[in-house]
Amino acid sequence: MNRFASLAAFEAALDDLPMPDAAAVAAAAARQGQLTKPAGSLGRLEEIALFMAGWQGRAVPAIDRACAAIFAGNHGVAARGVSAFPPEVTAEMVRNFAHGGAAINALAGAAGLDLKVVSLDLDHPTADFTVAPAMTAEELLSALNSGAAIVAEGMDLLVLGEMGIGNSTAAAALCARSFGGTATDWTGPGTGLDAEGVTRKAAVVAAGLAAHADAAVTPVETLRRLGGREIAAIAGAVVTARLMRVPVLLDGFISCAGVAPLAAARPAITGHCLAGHCSAEPGHGRLLARLGLAPLLRLDMRLGEGSGAAVAAQIVRSALAAHAQMATFAEAGVTAG
Repeated sequence: MNRFASLAAFEAALDDLPMPDAAAVAAAAARQGQLTKPAGSLGRLEEIALFMAGWQGRAVPAIDRACAAIFAGNHGVAARGVSAFPPEVTAEMVRNFAHGGAAINALAGAAGLDLKVVSLDLDHPTADFTVAPAMTAEELLSALNSGAAIVAEGMDLLVLGEMGIGNSTAAAALCARSFGGTATDWTGPGTGLDAEGVTRKAAVVAAGLAAHADAAVTPVETLRRLGGREIAAIAGAVVTARLMRVPVLLDGFISCAGVAPLAAARPAITGHCLAGHCSAEPGHGRLLARLGLAPLLRLDMRLGEGSGAAVAAQIVRSALAAHAQMATFAEAGVTAG
């Protein structure tokens, strides 16, 4: 069943965002204070445990049911030479996911994540956003609900990733329209463009921004005009996860760009999100700062497909293991400081 009956319903959901369970956070913090270690000595692992407690609503959170959802979509703007790879690679990589041969297959398995790959009308790319809105209202709503459908009751953690040739171009355009700056500020090499290719790509982003300069700057219109189906699906999944109090682990530049139009209007939307890593794509660090998210890892990754977030999921598991399994001072017979 569709989560959002209309685009207006989607935007209305941003006005009624649940907040973390303060009592569960307080109880988790009290437990942290009793564990056999100096206060704060596990650094961000302690913060992660409290974060997860707040969204799971329990003092000792756990990850028993976690999913990595990878959305795939094709972009009309890819025809303008903005990627080092041709558009048909999107479908080829989806087949690779299905056969278990991609990085995300290996990394999701290592992190204990169920892997779901959702292909979004790959035979029909979005429109070239330099000449028309990327999606119709109906196409955008369908993509948002494809993301919403992936979120299930009882899910302890949702990892979000994407696949789509040309989607770092869409991501750059979304960021520039959401947070300002020039096309050059947000445009990077993506799949491996050389300097000339990056310049060409930035010009395409600038053309897209100019084509839609007179449109309303709202989450829906920004996603519709400059986004892609897989990016919109990530936005739908993020909002639905918030409504269902499921913590989210975001991947790289493109995944985070799916949140940018939402956060520009409602900064609190990132409250249930963790940034898995900061990728090597130049705009990602700037975007994380605007989203108010500090990455868990910096590994110079730039693959996409949820790979960095999948690695970071093991950090989250470690945080919860320490929180749940360490003895208290009283249990261990150790004198508290």
